[in-house]
Amino acid sequence: MVNMAAAVRYFGRVVIQHQRHSLSKMTPLYLCSVCVQMPNRHFAATTKPAKKTKKNAKKKVSDEKKDDIEKIKSYPFMEGEPEDDVYLKRLYPRQIYEVEKAIHLLKKFQVLDFTNPKQGVYLDLTLDMALGKKKKVEPFASVLNFPYPFASEINKVAVFTGNASEIKIAEENGAAFAGGTNLIQKILDEEIQSDFYVAVPEIMPELNPLKKKLKKRFPKLTRNSIGRDIRKMLELFKTGHEIKVDEERENFLETKIATLEMSSDQIAANLQAVFNEVCRHRPLNLGPFVVRAFLRSSTSEGLLLKIEPFLPKEVETKESNKEAA
Repeated sequence: MVNMAAAVRYFGRVVIQHQRHSLSKMTPLYLCSVCVQMPNRHFAATTKPAKKTKKNAKKKVSDEKKDDIEKIKSYPFMEGEPEDDVYLKRLYPRQIYEVEKAIHLLKKFQVLDFTNPKQGVYLDLTLDMALGKKKKVEPFASVLNFPYPFASEINKVAVFTGNASEIKIAEENGAAFAGGTNLIQKILDEEIQSDFYVAVPEIMPELNPLKKKLKKRFPKLTRNSIGRDIRKMLELFKTGHEIKVDEERENFLETKIATLEMSSDQIAANLQAVFNEVCRHRPLNLGPFVVRAFLRSSTSEGLLLKIEPFLPKEVETKESNKEAA
């Protein structure tokens, strides 16, 4: 019995040692397998595919919005004019107004909005500056006298002449300053400032130092600021209204032409005067110089005008008649 018990205890020790030995061998295999699987965890954690799906979703939404906009643009216009005061503009073609109707609406807007009845009336013109062969009309400035003036202030005009009798004529007819080369340094030092500058032809070579200073106001034949008739030049520039093309936009001209309290006929006459002066700066045989015109007040929207009645007609010469025959 004693020998049998000893044999059992010995067998038990052997089994335990064998299990420990087996476990010690399996542990490195487990650790090694963990090391092999580590790189797989890096790729499993990435979120790039999710971001791509978000971008795709945004693209789909933007494409849907574009489709909706295109559908709106493709809606056919309604026939006739809107009957109500509030309506969707995209459903109606832009109205083109005769000048009388446009002025009537501007006056009506003023009453409905309780705005100043003496507010200004403005004309916005879009011009075709092309001259052909890659040339174009340079941005210009000119002065005109309205048939119905609305400004109460008198412009300051300086007259350049070296003739004593002409200086006297200029002073008698309202020139703010009159003189010869003695005015040059005073203008450069800004001791003298005028709204406009006119000159007789003989003194022009001596005025070159003022070109950079005066820029667009430097006397020019095209602006009628060089001439022998000092009285006529002063009459034009003392009460004249300056119009000029925007130098940045190059084909856009904006100017005040009247006040809203003036009659419709007076506003229309002043508007015609602007068209006549503007169209003088481009040959008529090249087609209409004015492409589009809007009439507005200080507080209203712009109303698109029918411009054909205001465009000057090309005068047919004898030569053109012979060519036509």
